Amino acid sequence: MAELTVLDSKYSWTRLLITLGVAMIANVGMWAVIVIMPAVEAEFALTRAQASMPYTLTMVGFALGNFAIGRAVDRFGVTGSLIAAAVGIAAGYGLAMYATSVMMLSAAQLLIGLASAVGFGPLIADISHWFMRRRGIAVAIVASGNYLSGAIWPMVLAGLLADSGWRSVYTFLAVVTLATVIPLALLLRRRVPEEAQNAAQFASDSNAKSVGLAPRHLAMLLGLAGIGCCVAMSMPQVHIVSYCVDLGYGPVAGAEMLSLMLLGGVASRLVSGMIADQLGGVRTLLIGSALQCLALFFYLPSDGLVSLYVVSLIFGLSQGGIVPSYALIVREYMPARAAGSWVGFVLMATIAGMAIGGWMSGWIYDVTGSYQMAFWNGIAFNLLNVGIMLWLLSRSRPRKAGLVAA
Repeated sequence: MAELTVLDSKYSWTRLLITLGVAMIANVGMWAVIVIMPAVEAEFALTRAQASMPYTLTMVGFALGNFAIGRAVDRFGVTGSLIAAAVGIAAGYGLAMYATSVMMLSAAQLLIGLASAVGFGPLIADISHWFMRRRGIAVAIVASGNYLSGAIWPMVLAGLLADSGWRSVYTFLAVVTLATVIPLALLLRRRVPEEAQNAAQFASDSNAKSVGLAPRHLAMLLGLAGIGCCVAMSMPQVHIVSYCVDLGYGPVAGAEMLSLMLLGGVASRLVSGMIADQLGGVRTLLIGSALQCLALFFYLPSDGLVSLYVVSLIFGLSQGGIVPSYALIVREYMPARAAGSWVGFVLMATIAGMAIGGWMSGWIYDVTGSYQMAFWNGIAFNLLNVGIMLWLLSRSRPRKAGLVAA
């Protein structure tokens, strides 16, 4: 159809690059809190579970923001949502700088997480409207902004953290967010023409798949799967810096492992996007989830510096494509007109899994005195995710006419 020429166009790819830049900046709040965790633990004399609370509240806000801002993007477009979120992120950093307790810091992180969510699910949903033939790789690239943020910024911020403390880190991030996200948001004011959107929706819905569930019920099942995979994912991502401090390797080594893990995740996301264009979202997610589970087993015997670097890279290369695959599954199995809402809901559940897992791993550490049981806990949740994906794969079939809006 002629209306579809706007999709997968030169402008689509330009928009994708701008969107990636926004994602790399807007997402930094969820990674900065991991880098400052040891400093916060020492400053406020906290247990490991208490020190994990600011991260947990960040992810609670991030989860809620993905759903709420996703709905706003569906209704009002992405530019206004990005500008409002940039102000919210900067305000959160400002409140955090004046925190005198872990509760005050956690409240500030809740706001940071809520506003930072604009750089993940809402951007993924928005870019999915601009691609059809290369939607998988486009979604993967935008989702990689989250991991690139986590790979680059901890290294950038490490020196400032060591020299000036974590409050100076947050001052710097507030200024960078306002100075970059707002101008970039203004470049995204263009919206998909209505005739192209309608044609794309018809083409997408005509090729949609079904597992015999209404969208609401499928979203709930995907949400449960997302919690399972991300409780597992959170153990290394959230606690690798603290784990390295415990082993005597220091926070810099932990930050390097986190960056290595997330760079591996970027590569994994890009490869998974290309695979998804061929195999679809469910199969791609299943492959990533199985590999992630295997990587978690590798952590169990690893406590040497070199082995932890190697396993962290393996973990990143294994799991990076998991979360973006949920957005593709939504687009493959649900009506396109509500993409922002359903993508936001399912990604909200995955982020809730990260929040629960981040706190749960710290609690298990406090109870047992080590991270071994926390890794086993992650493996158990990972197997739940694998089981749900196997069930969906066994039930998948072309959607029958008349069930598009079921």
